[in-house]
Amino acid sequence: MKVSIITATYNSANTIIDTINSVHNQTYSDIQHLIIDGLSTDDTVQIIRTTPTFKGDIYCEKDKGIYDAMNKGIALAKGDIIGILNSDDFYADETVIEDVVKVFEETNCDAVYGNLVYVDSVDTKIIKRTWISGSYKRENFLKGWMPPHPTFFVRKDLYAKYGNFNISLSSAADYELMLRFLYKYNVKLAYLQKTLVQMRVGGKSNVSINNRIIANLEDRKAWKMNGLKPNWYTLYLKPLRKLSQFFT
Repeated sequence: MKVSIITATYNSANTIIDTINSVHNQTYSDIQHLIIDGLSTDDTVQIIRTTPTFKGDIYCEKDKGIYDAMNKGIALAKGDIIGILNSDDFYADETVIEDVVKVFEETNCDAVYGNLVYVDSVDTKIIKRTWISGSYKRENFLKGWMPPHPTFFVRKDLYAKYGNFNISLSSAADYELMLRFLYKYNVKLAYLQKTLVQMRVGGKSNVSINNRIIANLEDRKAWKMNGLKPNWYTLYLKPLRKLSQFFT
């Protein structure tokens, strides 16, 4: 199976080489790496085009944000499986894609997810948080559960069937998409029990209390736009579940 990895960039000059190299170093050979750049004003595009390990395609044009860029990548993807790797993230080891494909082949699932670690933004050898996803149960969404989106690999035909990222959401479109695919449409999901992605700390929804409040409001909107109703405690538990990641 061919795997398409989509990376959205905007002023990512400081981190994009790590992302590119982690894709290039994969043992699995049939990978398409798509970089969708939103007209960066720093050296991002030049770095990508002059990095010898980048064997993919780059598309540069104005977009309506990161989720719009991801949707553009989905439209351009030629793979049977699509993964999203952010421009400041990188794969945890060289067999990630090989292991993911093996799970798809052995289980005939629709989507695969795994674990993620948050690392220091400067010294990526320093682990700040560990996100152990745990085995999936549909009802876990009602308890504030979600898989780490950068570890979420999906068969391309699911996007055609159930839709892409909703760009009306500024920070919770990944949550809404996984809620839609997994909870609303109950697609077949498999858990790969290993760390797939290392993410630098400083995500948009967590950089301030105000952003966390906005993210929580968007989480509520995600349920409503799908005609779903969470329990009264669901969206309070979602941020609280992250506390355990600091002690894992």
